[in-house]
Amino acid sequence: MQGFAARIIKRLLEENVEFVIVGGLSAILQGAEYSTLDLDLCYRRTPENIGRLVKALNPLRPRPRGFPEELPFVFDERTVLLGSNFTLDIDGESLDLLGEMSAIGGFEQVIGQSLVFDVENREVPVLSLAQLIESKRAAGRPKDLAVLPLLEETLKRRQSQ
Repeated sequence: MQGFAARIIKRLLEENVEFVIVGGLSAILQGAEYSTLDLDLCYRRTPENIGRLVKALNPLRPRPRGFPEELPFVFDERTVLLGSNFTLDIDGESLDLLGEMSAIGGFEQVIGQSLVFDVENREVPVLSLAQLIESKRAAGRPKDLAVLPLLEETLKRRQSQ
């Protein structure tokens, strides 16, 4: 793994943030020939973990995607506690922080449906393909529905190995 995703994951691991890789990167790690432009993470919503999350990401000055530059935005513990899901821009790259996932739930449910992969020489939980498929189906957005055949084929291929 390189670039933006590696940089973010490394920062989170250094601060011991509890998270699960979900979305396109989870599919790629499980063998899907998939291209993604963002990083999607589900995070534990405890005050302690949110504090570590903010400490890891705040120096990168995350802002809501599409938020006017002239409007102030503070990425701090209070902001994260008052929200749940955030679509952020960091230096032109996209990071989605999910407190809740469609059809699955929060971190406790997501971690229970995850597999462990070696990422940046550390064990990192990654959402299973089966659960990613369910989440994308439940979200129902055209971009999610369009990728379902690819994810389903990857899952079948993994199950037959």
